[in-house]
Amino acid sequence: MTKKFILITGCSSGIGRCCAIALKQRGWQVFASARKPQDVEMLTELGLAGVLLDLNDSISIKNAVDSILKKTNGTLDALFNNAGYGQPGAVEDLSREALRANFETNVFGAHELTRKIIPIMRRQGHGRIIFNSSVLGLVALPYRGAYNASKFALEGLVDTMRLELSQGNIFASLIEPGPIKSLFRKNAQIMFHKNIDAKNSFYQKNYAGLEARLNKEGDAVPFTLPPEAVLAKLIHALENPKPKARYYVTFPTYFLGILKRLISTSMLDKILVLISSKENK
Repeated sequence: MTKKFILITGCSSGIGRCCAIALKQRGWQVFASARKPQDVEMLTELGLAGVLLDLNDSISIKNAVDSILKKTNGTLDALFNNAGYGQPGAVEDLSREALRANFETNVFGAHELTRKIIPIMRRQGHGRIIFNSSVLGLVALPYRGAYNASKFALEGLVDTMRLELSQGNIFASLIEPGPIKSLFRKNAQIMFHKNIDAKNSFYQKNYAGLEARLNKEGDAVPFTLPPEAVLAKLIHALENPKPKARYYVTFPTYFLGILKRLISTSMLDKILVLISSKENK
């Protein structure tokens, strides 16, 4: 079997690291990226090809792609756009800068990286491009406006890309997890304190519950699954002859995805507000 090459972003922990290690064990040559040098060193120690890549930096993206292509003789079979973070806070409390920053990583950086990879896949005549989206790319929840918006934007971008690539042998897929065991809440808490003035917000009381959820040890919500649940979908998207456009992961994604198709917007809004009120108690 000819070794296949894949670049995975956001491999410092959680889904990215889990998938990188597992795919290496399946015979893939994995380029595992992270934005901090110490994380790249950690990935290298795990036997992966660690790559320094900051999606907020165009030069970093170019350098990462160039270094990978030198090692693969100009080919890349797959890209898993996994890197991203959540910026908590009510929409009216989000500054333009905080909203832009979330989009820079979750949307613009992934888009710029993908634009550099597609021509490579066109030349070689094949490729798989997978984006890690979220159940919050299907429905919105309160106090997650920046993340909701970035994932809704990503869904539209990838849907369009999939249509544009339909005449070739390059496939674009979306993975849509619900709650997954990771450092997502820890990182979100950092961004909350960095960008939200909770003490002077209309939502001060609501934020108390939000912070309690972000601080909670273990699983903060029911139906949380390990990152291996995402891995199973990623393997299908990479290796099945007929990859799907979308892969739901966790019960909340299936449940809310079905509800969105079956019930009215007003009824769905009531359910989403109820979910938010319970999780932020």
